[in-house]
Amino acid sequence: MRHLLSLLDLSDEDFRKILARGIEHAGNRKLAPAALADRTVTLLFEKTSTRTRLSFSVAVMEMGGHLIALESQMLQVGRGESIEDTTEVLARYVDCVMVRTHSHRRLELMSGLNRIPVINGLSDRHHPCQGLADYMTIQEAGRDLKGLCIAFVGEPNNVFNSLALGALHSGSRIHLAAPDGYPIRPGIRDHLKKKNVHLEVFRDPAEAVKEADVIYTDTWVSMGQEEEAEERKAVFRPYRIDDELLSKARKDVMVMHCLPAHRGEEITDSVMDAHGPTIFKQAENRLHIQKAILEWIFGLI
Repeated sequence: MRHLLSLLDLSDEDFRKILARGIEHAGNRKLAPAALADRTVTLLFEKTSTRTRLSFSVAVMEMGGHLIALESQMLQVGRGESIEDTTEVLARYVDCVMVRTHSHRRLELMSGLNRIPVINGLSDRHHPCQGLADYMTIQEAGRDLKGLCIAFVGEPNNVFNSLALGALHSGSRIHLAAPDGYPIRPGIRDHLKKKNVHLEVFRDPAEAVKEADVIYTDTWVSMGQEEEAEERKAVFRPYRIDDELLSKARKDVMVMHCLPAHRGEEITDSVMDAHGPTIFKQAENRLHIQKAILEWIFGLI
């Protein structure tokens, strides 16, 4: 049984296979109209969602599957039923569950039972579906992933973690520009060090981006951090992606954002508009990569 909790769950071959299949799906929305015939996929949301909800929903429908989307408060788990008991019940009704949750530990408990394939649609530690869509977008643009330099500007959050772990498979280089007090998770550092992935950490974002092929940013205030909003905005203001910062980078640099974007905070209107084709292509590719992920989960690729 396969699970996708982080990109550590993939071999190098799996990683390449999913990206290649995602690109095939991008070229033909009707590539596999019956791949999920007679299969039911449940989407379980503890956190709000636009791209994850839509991309998985459309992916299941366009591949001929059945879909049940649920909010956690609609289930007894929202009233105290254990996640283990909930997982046991899900396994008796449906074929796969995608979970968008606050706690990564919850996903580990579910997958550890090995009763039903579990896909991480986002947790506090990892966002593997986003990371795969991002690497697919870079590859689709004709960039060679091996040796490619990705400069992440901002907090090393779940999206950063997935991009960094993706480098284990892609051979890309990772730069991080972040303020003091926002370190990389030790476990992520350890995995990169074991495989000799090039990782550099900068305080000055201009230094981080000057050799970058890709500049990546994300919101400064994630869901659940609203009480820290003003403090975070002050700390991260020097790490905004604006025209001045881009002037320090290569002329052909790609700018990426996983969305939703808070224009005027982590990215300016002018940069967002200029690089919108790439950023919204990332969003579109969530659909194509979800199809490839589902095919991988069920052993179809």
